[in-house]
Amino acid sequence: MESPPNETEAKQIQLNGAKKSKGGIITMPFIIANEAFEKVASYGLLPNMIMYLITDYRFGVAKGTNVLFMWSAATYFTPLLGAFLSDSYLGRFLTISIASLSSFLGMVLLWLTAMLPQVKPSPCDPTTAESHCGSATAPQLALLYSAFALISIGSGGIRPCSLAFGADQLDNKENPKNERVLESFFGWYYASSAVAVLIAFTGIVYIQEHLGWRIGFGVPAVLMVIAALLFVLASPLYVRRNVTKSLFTGLAQVVVAAYANRKLSLPDNQDSFDCYYHMKDSDLKTPSPKLRFLNKACLISNREEEIGSDGFALNPWRLCTTEKVEEFKALIKVIPIWSTGIMMSINTSQSSFQLLQATSMDRRLSRHGSSFQVPAGSFGMFTIIALAMWVVLYDRAIIPLVSKIRGRPFRLSVKLRMGLGLFISFLAMAISAMVENFRRKKALSQGYANNANAVVDISAMWLVPQYVLHGLAEALTAIGQTEFFYTEFPKSMSSIAASLFGLGMAVASLLASVILNAVNELTSRNGKESWVSDNINKGHYNYYYWLLAIMSFINVIYYAICSWSYGPLFDQMRNGRVNGVREEEELLDIVGKGFEKEDRSEVVKNVKE
Repeated sequence: MESPPNETEAKQIQLNGAKKSKGGIITMPFIIANEAFEKVASYGLLPNMIMYLITDYRFGVAKGTNVLFMWSAATYFTPLLGAFLSDSYLGRFLTISIASLSSFLGMVLLWLTAMLPQVKPSPCDPTTAESHCGSATAPQLALLYSAFALISIGSGGIRPCSLAFGADQLDNKENPKNERVLESFFGWYYASSAVAVLIAFTGIVYIQEHLGWRIGFGVPAVLMVIAALLFVLASPLYVRRNVTKSLFTGLAQVVVAAYANRKLSLPDNQDSFDCYYHMKDSDLKTPSPKLRFLNKACLISNREEEIGSDGFALNPWRLCTTEKVEEFKALIKVIPIWSTGIMMSINTSQSSFQLLQATSMDRRLSRHGSSFQVPAGSFGMFTIIALAMWVVLYDRAIIPLVSKIRGRPFRLSVKLRMGLGLFISFLAMAISAMVENFRRKKALSQGYANNANAVVDISAMWLVPQYVLHGLAEALTAIGQTEFFYTEFPKSMSSIAASLFGLGMAVASLLASVILNAVNELTSRNGKESWVSDNINKGHYNYYYWLLAIMSFINVIYYAICSWSYGPLFDQMRNGRVNGVREEEELLDIVGKGFEKEDRSEVVKNVKE
């Protein structure tokens, strides 16, 4: 007969029971709703924001676009900070809660800029009282920029944590259907995100255009407070994981340790694994010979002083494991290919100019009898639709059909997909330049050279192909890069794999601002009209697009070089080894019969040759 559990065991049993009673499917509506409402609110603010800055804050096109580039860069960079704080200090629940509050406060401040006349420049008519049309004051700009900053901080906490927090609620190793449950959650998560962005690009943009900024900014604020309340109200139901040391900290330790040990000499024999620090159960006894200067981070100089009795390094900032060193090397190795995606992100970030184009064109669905106009800020939905359609068609139609025709499994390699996406991004910018050239000539022929607000007699549907191509480029390159990072990185670096593309978007926004400033400065010298003039009909947006197209074509060549120099992917090497074993087994079976076992390897070798 078993003895009853003691007090400690009873408490542990009670604690395990409490953990099992939390989490599960019941928490999903609250987590997914929080993420979806945040996306509707934040994405719904961006498309028309350039018009708000131009009309209400009297920004020029170049200045307004630069402000939006900076806002976009902050929004894509803060998720890295949010992931670090979540993993190392705050935990996911607290990070999402604080971020939701930050987003709500930012949207309230933005709504106040539309509600209170004194927090932005006074309205005026430049044609009659130009001298009285002052610019925004420093306090007015401070309020506006504070709203943008709070919204970016909110996005930085919600977006990197929601997916992982949802997975925490469902990840039950004891459940035999655990993988299927997680797969279903990921599918619903991304589906809800896509629907949220579509609603933002259509519903919120339509409200702003037809009901004004007060309601257009008020609705996102209301949605955000609903998202925050839904998430917090379900707090008793959530499973909360303990914080751990961030992977970013581990990678930083490699750099510091390598520098601190820079004067040490590496052993001549690379197989001298006693010289390198590694965990007892690790298969990686020595670091690879590539980037050998980083190997000093795991080089043991004095075992008694550097390693404790428990086998752990006494100071991880002076001695790292071989695994950490190789993880950092893997990150460095993918940087060239990662950098090729920045140019595509620069191209897709030109939404301000595309919105001004759409505003100056006939946006009716049909030019014969239809009175409904597509909101200028809603054309971005064609990018989302194209991206979603490609993913569905590729996965559910193209792969099964081609595999059936060929009689063996088919898939486009991840390198090929990334390259195709970059080439399509170049085509998108070339078509953008040609369409703008046609639109500008039409505007000048109709006498609108000095009237930037005139609607040119040309359908805005001519803009749809470039939006569709941008969507295809993102579907191929963005998804391809994410898959590439997950494939090439060890599992311990999956969080960095998920963050790298967002970091590329942040860098792209900063570089887009640099390019725009350079173009504006260089083309407006000697009193000339800037290519990115406030007057779309006097400027040369087509030349600006051609510049980006040329840079995109050079980027395709750069990608080809990076792809070639990178060498085979991990999956290709693994499949090559498997196929090599399978090939040898088939050869042994076919030609090895009739030979003694010891002679078979020589027969196989001769046949291969």
